[in-house]
Amino acid sequence: MKYAVVGTSHGGYETVQTILEKEPNAEIHLYEQGTTASFLSCGIQSYLEDESKSLDDIHYATAESYEKQGVHMHIETQVIDVDGENHTITVKDGNGEHQDTYDKLFLYPGAIATPLPVDGTDLEHVYYMRGRDWADAIKKRMPEAKKVVVIGGGYIGIEAAEAYALAGKDVTVLDFLDRILPTYLDKPFTDRLEEHAKTKGMTFRGGEGVKAIKGENGAVTKVVTDKGEYEADTVIIAIGVKPNTKWLAGKVDLDEKGFIKINDHGETSVKDIYSGGDATLIPFKPAATWSPIALASNTRRQSIVAALNAMGQETIMTPINGTSGLHLFDYQFGATGLKDATADQYDGKVASHYMEAHVRPTFLKNIPEEDNIIYMQINYDAETHVVLGAQFMSKADVAGYANLVSLAIDNDYTLEKLGQADFFFQPEFNGPWHPVNTLAMAAAGQTFGSDKMLFM
Repeated sequence: MKYAVVGTSHGGYETVQTILEKEPNAEIHLYEQGTTASFLSCGIQSYLEDESKSLDDIHYATAESYEKQGVHMHIETQVIDVDGENHTITVKDGNGEHQDTYDKLFLYPGAIATPLPVDGTDLEHVYYMRGRDWADAIKKRMPEAKKVVVIGGGYIGIEAAEAYALAGKDVTVLDFLDRILPTYLDKPFTDRLEEHAKTKGMTFRGGEGVKAIKGENGAVTKVVTDKGEYEADTVIIAIGVKPNTKWLAGKVDLDEKGFIKINDHGETSVKDIYSGGDATLIPFKPAATWSPIALASNTRRQSIVAALNAMGQETIMTPINGTSGLHLFDYQFGATGLKDATADQYDGKVASHYMEAHVRPTFLKNIPEEDNIIYMQINYDAETHVVLGAQFMSKADVAGYANLVSLAIDNDYTLEKLGQADFFFQPEFNGPWHPVNTLAMAAAGQTFGSDKMLFM
């Protein structure tokens, strides 16, 4: 069997490893358009903040390690066409264009940065937060930058803004939406994050649309919005991504936004062609729908499913809950499932309960009060009390609580059942009732185990 894999990041890596585990002697051809294999954009923040010293460190594998596994590695090789009927792909490399054959094909084209449709994006010191080359340019600019404007208050934009603020730069984040991280956290959390960010040198300006980027002598000097002007010697654009699938139009079925249509086996509309990752939708359990949720963890799951099915082992993609974790300066937060901001995806009435409590008992006097508070919210079906989502935020290490609730969603827990779930008590970690228990019980209207237990 001859397998062709297009793309070497999360999807390509997981596919190759899954095939090798089941078929150690398989013929695998791996195609990478860039100069290095398996670069991980999710590691860019660690590079900007000096946790990773080199871009070469941010990868799962290298061309050399793939070759040692017996994989045929094609670096700086772009796949530009697909012929599903004849099982061929057209590739473009240093020798021109030619065709290769396959028995099973895996497409992981990923996503590309959404362009900002205004004048001035070609000025010097204007960057997009996407990919290895842009990451390198953004890092090299950091020592000279003084006033930085980040356009986009989502996941990626916030990572760039934090890195520059921690480096002592004056950072302003602009977004046409009225708050940061609107698809990850609801307003009680983002209000607190925005105030906290101000103390760290990062100011958020929401509800503003960028009209132009201005410059002098070819270099950026300011960003103009519909509400004001912001001086800038550095601009980073992070307004989202879109599927990198224009080249696949007419080859496999795409939806109206360009996402590759796949089934729950990971197969496209064309037999023997599979796909996954940021260019596809994924089954989202809380809303019982397919959604674009661009997380590496989702891509890895999709890729295993696709590889197993391609090898004849029927496997169904398990719906996911969109569980994610992040930090912004001193706060850590985790979220899973539906939020107030996404409740309209659900076919039913969603209710929510927000509360604040202590993470650990207050008799531990060596813990500063502000470091012991947890902010949390749970979303659930208003009639059945089935858990649909949750958010947790604290200066303590609580982001992993979202994983607990994700398991509850998977198993259709009600508030009452989650409230009585068996979690340990140890003062160094949590109170007599775990915060997840406390939140669920409070949402269900139960007084025992309520937040006052944690404030003793």
